[in-house]
Amino acid sequence: MKKNDFGLEPNLIARFLGKPPADFTKRDLIRFIEKNRIEMVNFRYVGGDGKLKMLNFYLTGRAHLDRLLSAGERVDGSNLFSHIDARSSDLYVVPRYRTAYVNPFSEIPAVDILCSYFNKDGEPLPSAPGEILRKAAARLKEATGFSLEAMGELEYYVLFERDPLFAAAVQKGYHEAAPFSKWEGMRIEAMQAIARAGGKLKYAHSEVGSNAETTIGMEQDEIEFQPVCLEDAADQIVVAKWILRMLGHRHRATVTFAPKVLVGLAGSGLHVHTRLVKDGRNMMTAEGVLSDVARKVIAGFLRLAPSLTAFGNTVPVSYLRLVPHQEAPTNICWGDRNRSVLVRVPLGWLKAGNMIRQANPREAGGEVDFSANQTVEFRCPDGSANIHLLLAGLAVAARHGLVEMQNALAEAQRLYVDVNIFDDAHKDVRERLPQLPASCVESAERLLADRAVYEKDGVFTPATIDGVAAVLRAHDDKHLSERLRGKSEEIEALVRKFLHCA
Repeated sequence: MKKNDFGLEPNLIARFLGKPPADFTKRDLIRFIEKNRIEMVNFRYVGGDGKLKMLNFYLTGRAHLDRLLSAGERVDGSNLFSHIDARSSDLYVVPRYRTAYVNPFSEIPAVDILCSYFNKDGEPLPSAPGEILRKAAARLKEATGFSLEAMGELEYYVLFERDPLFAAAVQKGYHEAAPFSKWEGMRIEAMQAIARAGGKLKYAHSEVGSNAETTIGMEQDEIEFQPVCLEDAADQIVVAKWILRMLGHRHRATVTFAPKVLVGLAGSGLHVHTRLVKDGRNMMTAEGVLSDVARKVIAGFLRLAPSLTAFGNTVPVSYLRLVPHQEAPTNICWGDRNRSVLVRVPLGWLKAGNMIRQANPREAGGEVDFSANQTVEFRCPDGSANIHLLLAGLAVAARHGLVEMQNALAEAQRLYVDVNIFDDAHKDVRERLPQLPASCVESAERLLADRAVYEKDGVFTPATIDGVAAVLRAHDDKHLSERLRGKSEEIEALVRKFLHCA
């Protein structure tokens, strides 16, 4: 690409250099930092709690900058990951140049760079979330020739001092616009900052959840991304969550990705859309319909769904969201355009290549093929997810369905539904379907039962599986819904405890 092709490029470093972030070099970053009088570099990396951490460097000269970009720095791994022993805890964090962006909040001009973890031998840390994700993607491609791409639908609530003017109706906030949508402006600010930090955005809008009748105002919004490689998909989610929290702090409002903020109000999910790609072609369709490849992937997702909750639904309030009639799945099944199922095949423009000409009769040109847009959506994860482990788990599940399940197509056929399973008229369908776990404790049990699938070919480490299971079990939340029924104060305390999960 030529430098003048970057006029709409939101990443300020890419625009300056006239090259995409994937092509950034150390020399490029040094040139940008010197020419733009950047005074600080911040290393960013994800801890075991799923949050983005930071290490600040005030630059004292070119040699200092060169050393940082060449060697990285040491950190205490035992304070970042529960499974690392304090007796041998030193880790390296090493910058990945393609992730560099200008920090939108720093009062001192700063560039942030995401980092990878390395051990004492200079090898990638096998148990680091990013390394597990890299291995999962690599093993899938080695076994099938396919690359898995993903994108998240990041839902969140803004909690604020209630505004009586133009109050949105309860549970009627879907695609609402200002002035009924109070936080449209902040959502747009977030989109700009996320795009400048490298996020590939699709769109954003207000969501169903809204409540003008409580003491604290509540508005639910969503930012959705475009499908990219798994590692980039995870990076852009953790950066986006940090940006939204920073903007909330700036605007004196609480931004939360908690799965549930109020009983009876829509919960916040983190739906993940996936597609398999080979040689630049979307493999989820064949001759205008869903392909057998896609059906096998769906079978893999359904087979491992109970244990995938260990990465995607990690706190007790996750299981207050996974209840009927809230557009959150409870049963293990799939369907077309069906929002009551666990795995949904959304509209994919498979027979819609002529719509633009019908809407605009004077538009020239023939029918366009949009089949590359077809995805498969996994609907149970929420904002508590460790996104790197979740996407790694989905890659493992895709490989399992494509390679290891002998009856994948038959299983997909068995678990297909074309009705709203929450409708009591279809109670018989609902009762024949397997169910997702109802607690963190049950999720841990399912993870341990499936551990051989995740540990196959060294993707997940035994220490990671044991560590995740131990954290889930420690919540001791079996039969939590029954124990909390009618106890509003205890539910509120639990929601407050996990308001800032992951």
